[in-house]
Amino acid sequence: MRTLDFSPLYRSTVGFDHLSSLLDSVNRGEANQPSYPPYNIELLETDKYQITMAIAGFQEAELDIQTEKGTLTVIGQKATGDEAKGRNYLHQGIAARNFERRFQLADHVEVTGARMAHGLLYIDLVREIPEAMRPKKIAISNETAALIDVNKQNAA
Repeated sequence: MRTLDFSPLYRSTVGFDHLSSLLDSVNRGEANQPSYPPYNIELLETDKYQITMAIAGFQEAELDIQTEKGTLTVIGQKATGDEAKGRNYLHQGIAARNFERRFQLADHVEVTGARMAHGLLYIDLVREIPEAMRPKKIAISNETAALIDVNKQNAA
């Protein structure tokens, strides 16, 4: 396994703690990342994303979706009720194990909704950049016209 040392990044930057710790956690978690349930991340259009998770066998009541501090967490807890009792499986290939899947969200990415259909969980996300952070067009003034106005004011 290849490991990367991000300590020089900590020494030479100020205010990028979040980015540094994110890189560090990605590097540490590569081998430990669970593979269940499988998922896709799609870019639907500019600033609109969708996460699709294959969660066959789970019901809506057994799922919990939360966002906190830039992290989206999807938790699946199978009900341990009377459903499993009295069943005699010859083969049980549908996964019935609990899971917890975490996704790090970029700044200004918000979850807008979630829905289930045909054993798939769809989570919709959108990036909404605040108006204050959007690019602004700066008008270029004509310096010659400004100098003529100043000269007229000085002459008067």
